[in-house]
Amino acid sequence: MSSFLYRLGLRAVAARRAVVIAWVATLLVVGGGVLAVGINLDNDVSIPGTESQAALDRLAQTFPQVSGASAQVVVVAAEGETVARPEMRELIEEAGARLAEVEGVAGVVTPFDELVEGTLSEDEQAGIVTIQLENPSTSVSEATKEELAEIAGELDSALPEGAVARLGGQLFSNEFPEMTLTEATGVVVALIVLVLALGSLVAAGMPLLNALLGVGISVGLTLVVAAIVPITSTTPMLSLMLGLAVGIDYALFIVSRHRELLAEGLEVREAAARATGTAGSAVVFAGLTVMIALVGLGVAGIPFLTTMGVAASVAVAIAVAISVTLTPALLGAAGERLRPQPRTARRKRTKDAGAEPRTPGRFFATWVEAVTRRPALTILLVVAGVALLTIPAKDLRLALPDAGALPASSPARQTYDLVSEHFGPGANGPLVVTGSIVTSTDPLGLMADLAEELRQIPGVDSVPLSTPNESADTGIIQVVPTTAPEAEETAELVRAIRAKHDYFLETYDVDLSVTGFTAVGIDVSTKLGGALVPFGLVVVGLSLVLLTMVFRSIAVPVKATLGYLFSVGSAFGVVTLVFEKGWFASILHIDHVGPVISFMPIVVMGVLFGLAMDYEVFLVSRMREDYVHGGDAREAVRSGFRGAATVVTAAAVIMAAVFIAFVPEGDSNIKPIALGLAVGVAVDAFVVRMILVPAVMELLGEKAWWIPRWLDKVLPSFDVEGAGVHRELELADWPEPGAQDAVAADGLRVTQGSPAVSVRVPRGGVLLVAGAEPREVTGLLLALAGRIDPLEGTVKVDGLVLPERAATVRRRSSYVNLDLSSTEALAEATAEAPQLLAVDRAELVGDPARREVLAGHLARAHAAGTSLVLGAVGPGVLELLRGLAPRGAAIQVIDLHSPSVDQSALTPAAAI
Repeated sequence: MSSFLYRLGLRAVAARRAVVIAWVATLLVVGGGVLAVGINLDNDVSIPGTESQAALDRLAQTFPQVSGASAQVVVVAAEGETVARPEMRELIEEAGARLAEVEGVAGVVTPFDELVEGTLSEDEQAGIVTIQLENPSTSVSEATKEELAEIAGELDSALPEGAVARLGGQLFSNEFPEMTLTEATGVVVALIVLVLALGSLVAAGMPLLNALLGVGISVGLTLVVAAIVPITSTTPMLSLMLGLAVGIDYALFIVSRHRELLAEGLEVREAAARATGTAGSAVVFAGLTVMIALVGLGVAGIPFLTTMGVAASVAVAIAVAISVTLTPALLGAAGERLRPQPRTARRKRTKDAGAEPRTPGRFFATWVEAVTRRPALTILLVVAGVALLTIPAKDLRLALPDAGALPASSPARQTYDLVSEHFGPGANGPLVVTGSIVTSTDPLGLMADLAEELRQIPGVDSVPLSTPNESADTGIIQVVPTTAPEAEETAELVRAIRAKHDYFLETYDVDLSVTGFTAVGIDVSTKLGGALVPFGLVVVGLSLVLLTMVFRSIAVPVKATLGYLFSVGSAFGVVTLVFEKGWFASILHIDHVGPVISFMPIVVMGVLFGLAMDYEVFLVSRMREDYVHGGDAREAVRSGFRGAATVVTAAAVIMAAVFIAFVPEGDSNIKPIALGLAVGVAVDAFVVRMILVPAVMELLGEKAWWIPRWLDKVLPSFDVEGAGVHRELELADWPEPGAQDAVAADGLRVTQGSPAVSVRVPRGGVLLVAGAEPREVTGLLLALAGRIDPLEGTVKVDGLVLPERAATVRRRSSYVNLDLSSTEALAEATAEAPQLLAVDRAELVGDPARREVLAGHLARAHAAGTSLVLGAVGPGVLELLRGLAPRGAAIQVIDLHSPSVDQSALTPAAAI
């Protein structure tokens, strides 16, 4: 990965104009697509496999009159007056008649309709005009909504002084989020932090430019896809928030590393490429973890949540792609302007000014010394503090938001509050109980009996409607709870009605189901709550595996995963305190205190997982790098911390600022998610990674890097610190500057106990490998063809270092095992004109005629410029191999029978 990114960085710098034009053109194309298709967001929630969704689907077929969206106009008379006064009643009924004529309206029920109960308050001060639409809310046109609002507004104006009319209900329970200046404050804070961290306005502008371009493309793509796939209004806001945060951070990591390399004296092009290969590797790793966690939201089995996760992961993917392509291109365009001033010059100016030089490095050196002085005490304090923040999370309640979560200035929220005040909180979330009554001979009597049964269930306030459909095969009963839609008591009522399912089936032969907007929300919350544990296990398991791959340690992944759980618990605890307990709610402009949106926990867990791994990798990888080079585990904790703390601090401040900016004026669905992420990032970066991690690493010492040998062999390696790039650059002039070898190896060993091989083969030459054991010969040929990694040693094939460039070597080489293939396979391999052709088990071709065919294929390949590696097993096979080698070819020999297999002098790799 690091080698690929290094080359990508080189190409991006060389073609910087084309890269910039390509990304800008992509943004313009996506923007044009948005203008062409418009904005078609869908806030309807479907949850396949639940009782409420199945009942809704049946109602759409059997009782279409009630399967569409609904709206309400609540009319409240002045204090001491009633809406039943003749002049008030006339205005309300006239408005009801006009509402019924609006296109898309299936029917209107006024407070004075004798067939429906509960639409007139007991003191008759308030009445509800119920509007039933033909289609679900996603299919209701803006023109219909505007006409409904216009009629309600005219009714409000016509009412006597002191009376009001407000339009709300399910159709208006969600408002599409809009960007405000408050969200932009996060970007301003990010710019300030970037300038302070990078010391350059030009450098600070690059991460912002990358992030803004990325979110423009990702949000645009989401809106284009929304024309085909149902996407909620929360989805593009989540993509915007995440894309902005990770886009800034990922580019910051690369720009910061680029400036470090410039300070070391590298030229601009090389510094940009190395920064992309090293920091870019960590960026790709971090991005992949976020994307995997987001796509993992599909574990819940809820389509809208899966779509949200996929859209957010696309935003992260775009941020990663821009970071590793556009960032090096801009770094190349900036040229020498980003090169830091020499430290001696800065110190001289500071000394001349009479000030004591103060550097971030000195501050973080003091920090790490303080937290590692008594590591056990530090760990105890951190765990105690995190536990205090986590305890409130036990009271976290989840629900789908309704109009009650909208801002107090919203007409829909005002309608919600008026209905609660005059009709009770349950009137805002009536339940719909429905079932087939096709076997009944007395549909009206049956519906009356069922309504009476439901009235007896504790928690039922009233049953205003109980009726069969026109064909008398389906019945519908409206049940108004005594509690609000989001209350736990309402969920208990739904469970109580469902618990009587068998009773109704045996007594009345009716298969009843509970549905409606409130029941759907309860089912969503239940399903999401049930998915939290499986999702958490997936995330924790993934964390352990990925970090073990990266750090080759047992203790580090366990510590990192526990730290992640600390961060998640703190985030949930603070969200509970703010949104359910009301702490600082007024400061954060939170109008409604109560349950948070159902998918908040699972989204926060997924996103925070990736971000926590991001900080862990950047901090601990520097500690590991210093440990590997220095050997002192505890000193590596301090030096690694000093090297990475500045960037991690800047990244965390930016992340937290971007997230918290979405809380005061953000969408009601996004607010708890944004607050949870802001708290989670802050706790994870500043408490877990920068206090707990150094303390634990100090306490463990050498044991922090222990891993069982068998596990180390089994796990694949993920080069997040660009060790591959460093190794390639170190070996760039090995075995000598300008070398043109097909194969160069020093101390190459492919199996335990096999001899170490040192050899050089010129391009177009032939290497003969003879041995007594098939595994030794085959292993060596497979290694030289890039098919397996060498066990130890230094090797280049066609100038490419192995195993770092194994993928390229595989593309340029062919391997044929004559024990498994025929000479026809060799002909096919030769026809591909590879740079290197490895032919194994040549001794198996015993027939002279076949041997002659084999030699002919090898001669044609050699004539085309292919370098050859021929292997054979057994005594005396060298003569056989010499006979197969093309005439006039430069031949090198490796005889694995011999105690020494150093066939040519090489510059020792250790001396480089």
